[in-house]
Amino acid sequence: MRMRLESFNAVCSVVVAGALLGICSADSRAKAGQVRSVVELFTSQGCSSCPPADALLKSYIERPDVLALSYPVDYWDYLGWKDTMASARNSQRQRDYADTRGDGAVYTPQAVINGRAHAVGSRQKKIDKAIVALTKLSPVNLPVEIAKENGSMVIKLGSAPDTTGPPATAATVWLAVVQKTATVQIKHGENRGRHLKYYNVVRELSPVGTWTGQPNVIRLMSDAVSMEHSDACAVLVQEGTGGPIIGAAWLDF
Repeated sequence: MRMRLESFNAVCSVVVAGALLGICSADSRAKAGQVRSVVELFTSQGCSSCPPADALLKSYIERPDVLALSYPVDYWDYLGWKDTMASARNSQRQRDYADTRGDGAVYTPQAVINGRAHAVGSRQKKIDKAIVALTKLSPVNLPVEIAKENGSMVIKLGSAPDTTGPPATAATVWLAVVQKTATVQIKHGENRGRHLKYYNVVRELSPVGTWTGQPNVIRLMSDAVSMEHSDACAVLVQEGTGGPIIGAAWLDF
């Protein structure tokens, strides 16, 4: 397992949301209230410890109560192989989590559960334990729906459940553009010669609105611009920068 212990100033990379919406073209609606946990895996094609975690993520994707996402990071690119899907924004998101927790733990493979706890991404028992504990103490239970209606992307946010309460400050509504599967041939570095498969890869993550505790509807006009290879969208409602995730939904087309 490759590890870095470091603190960074938290930043929020703002991406123009309209450019992301052309791919979200299915007339379907995510089931409100289904997702109870969010697992975010920070991984790298240049990390020899990551393939077991990448494979394990598929088991969480298959669970209806878990929204599982993969974030390829770029800080191991210097080891002889440049990750073909990595983003500096993904690396910053991982550092934001470490800053918010206060432990400075940034490593691969790292699974972050509900934006609150972390575990080695290949250790299923640790991840499962965190999911169970956080589902009881602080579930992801804000009602969130995603739909495509009349050429627009519509995100519907409910009121705060009694167990959640409104956030201390406005929570950020993030739209993730996702590639559900990808197979990569690694030609150099620690995983040289391997064909590795990745699941629910976040290709872009953009803030598209806020939630302050009251029902809200966010409408985003599609500009017919699509992202190559992407075939799903996810919404995350998150307190602060690298804070708890309180709501989530998925749109699969």
